[in-house]
Order: sequence, then structure tokens, then C-alpha cells
Amino acid sequence: MHATKRRQFLKKSGAAALMSLVPDAVRVGAWAAGSDAPEKKEVRIGFIPLTDCSSVVMAAVMEFDKKYGIRIVPSKEASWAAVRDKLVNGELDAAHVLYGLIYGVQMGVGGPKKDMAVLMSLNHNGQAITLSKKLHDKGVKDGASLAALMAKEKREYVFAQTFPTGTHAMWLYYWLAAHGIHPFSDAKAIVVPPPQMVANMRVGNMDGFCVGEPWNNRAIVDGIGFTANTTQDIWRDHPEKTLGTTAEFVQKNPNTARAMTAAIIDAGRWIDASLSNRQKTAETVADKSYVNTDKDVILARMLGRYDNGIGRSWDDPNAMKFYNDGHVSYPYLSDGMWFLTQHRRWGLLKEDVDYLAVAKKVNRLDVYAAAAAAAKAPMPKSPMRSSKLIDGVVWDGKDPKRYASAFKLKVA
Repeated sequence: MHATKRRQFLKKSGAAALMSLVPDAVRVGAWAAGSDAPEKKEVRIGFIPLTDCSSVVMAAVMEFDKKYGIRIVPSKEASWAAVRDKLVNGELDAAHVLYGLIYGVQMGVGGPKKDMAVLMSLNHNGQAITLSKKLHDKGVKDGASLAALMAKEKREYVFAQTFPTGTHAMWLYYWLAAHGIHPFSDAKAIVVPPPQMVANMRVGNMDGFCVGEPWNNRAIVDGIGFTANTTQDIWRDHPEKTLGTTAEFVQKNPNTARAMTAAIIDAGRWIDASLSNRQKTAETVADKSYVNTDKDVILARMLGRYDNGIGRSWDDPNAMKFYNDGHVSYPYLSDGMWFLTQHRRWGLLKEDVDYLAVAKKVNRLDVYAAAAAAAKAPMPKSPMRSSKLIDGVVWDGKDPKRYASAFKLKVA
């Protein structure tokens, strides 16, 4: 290439294009030597034992992190409260974390208040609502039959979610409300860490729960519950876990933030690339260091092979996704805003906020854009997206205040 043309090419295409010309073996040195060098070379990323921690784990195991000059150290945590506390106090650099948890901390809902950052979305879909076998024995098979039983047999019905501001709480409440059940006045909501859900249902502590896989499938395999609805039935391609950190970490370590985001984009793309990659992922994360359950319990739903435990089997095209041509990874502003609207709906936020302004502050589109360029991941045309949820209501982010207040069932 002529010297002038080469200078123009490098100037035009930037660091990502430059790195693509460098053999893998020497990329680390190239990243580390330039102005893009990660400020922190080793990053501790917390995770909870769930299938959707896979891209964080595989970024480390498959060494996608090396390509960007960092070393990811996955750190297994006991509960979402522990993840929150360790993020806030700096014990963890980042985490596989519930979307709504990050926004809860940003707003100071039910705990510490600190400026937070969503660097990317880790997955779409792949959670579910499990109801107990005892309910099925009384004729319950879905939301409508649950509502009918609750109207007929009056008692305290208990449903578990994983964190007050988290995704599972919002899916559970949305699903119950879509069937005319008020999650607080008609039922009792409790918090249980994901790996403890099945054990708690086994001893009769709850009638149902919402959690990520593989714990819904585990309840079926253990013969104690059935899947009433998947979360992709509530909202197809819904946001779920994020790569979350503090705003302070991003400010001090912008290159590290970009590097770990790029590495996890690469890992998500690798997982989604083939069934054999998903199989390898399931084998890896099943280990006691990570999710600690049978590989087959993880793999079935990871491959979209669903059985609800009460006679229905299907292949789900909207099973858990980790990349989906970049649509998964991109931290849409409207996704973050949606969780705020639900926090407002259920009284966690006491008044309306500037929903878009908060999302623009938390969802670091600048960091994501730099990471996507490094990882050669496509970017969507808009930071907003539109979806129709299970109750027929469309969410597009255009009028969040009106959207939050328009629900029939809410906390006044």
C-alpha cells in the first residue's frame, strides 16, 4: 500500500481496523503499548450462578480477554445484594447484573445511591415463571387458571423474585398484573437468591417464582414445579442482565471498560455462532466453579428445547440469546427507561423522573460504540426500540411518564 494511502486508511478506520491486521499472538502487546492501553489489566467481574453469566465466563475461559490486553477474573457471588454491595464498594470492578438493579442503585431505591454504568446488555430472554406442583394439582396451568384459583381459594399466595428492583421482580409483577393479580394486595412477594429457589419451593416456602435458567428447568427435573410462562412470552427479546459497573470505574478506567466490553461481545458472538459452541458453553458453566448443576439441565433450554413439565414440549426460537447480530449487546436507552417506568408503576420510585436523561447517563453508549468498533460488532440505527408485551401494550420509550401511569394495576 502506498505510504500516503496507508496513513489515510489508518486515520479513517481507527484502532479497530488496525488491530484486525495484527496477528492474535501480538495483539496484546499492541493494545498494551499504545494510548489505548487498559489502565487496569486484571478485572474482577462478579456473577450469579445462572445460564446468562455464560458470556462473562467464556470471555475468560476462551481467552477473548487476552486479545484486548486484560485478564477477566470471574467471581462467583451468593446473592444480588452481595453483587450490589461489592460493586458499590469497589470489591468488584464490574458484574453480570440485573438491569433493574443498576437503575435502582442509580436512583437510590431501597439501598445505597451511587452513579452507575451499563456498558452492554449480556443477554435477551431465557428466564421463566415457575409455579408449584401443588398448584398444578389444583388445576393451575397458566396465569388465567392461577387467577381463577386465587379468586376461589382465599389464602396468602407467596411468589419469589430475586431482587426488589431487578428484572425477575418486574417480569413477575408484570405477568401477575396482566392476569388481573395485583402483586402486593393479592399476593406476597419475597426475595430469594437464584440458586436457592428450587430448595425453597421444595419445602413449600412459595407458590411460584421468577428466576433465570437453569433453575426453572431444575424445578421440573426435580418434580416440584412447572413452567407457567417464559419471559420471552412476556416480552420477546427483552433485556435481562447487563455488564454493570460504577460511573467512577469508567471515569478512571475508560480503556479497561472498553476492553472488557469488547471481550464479552466477542464471547457472546462465539456462543451464538453454533449449537456446538452452545454445547461447549453449557459443559463449561455447569462446573461447580460456575452454575454447579447438570450440564443437560442447562443445555436443553439453551438450545431452545423447552418442556413445561406438564405435557407441552416445543422448540423456542426466542430462547436465550447472547449476541443476535449485535442486537443483544447494544444497551438500548429505551430498555433502561422501561425498568424505571416499572419502578415508578410499583411505587419503588415515588415520583416521575427524567427517564431519558437517566438512561443517557447510565447506559454508556460511548463506551459501547468504542468496544463494538474494536470487536467489529454492528450498531443499530437507533438507541430506542419498540416492543409489544404480553398485555398488548406497546413500549417504545416515547412517553415514559404516560406509559408508567396508564397501567390499571399499579401502586398509587
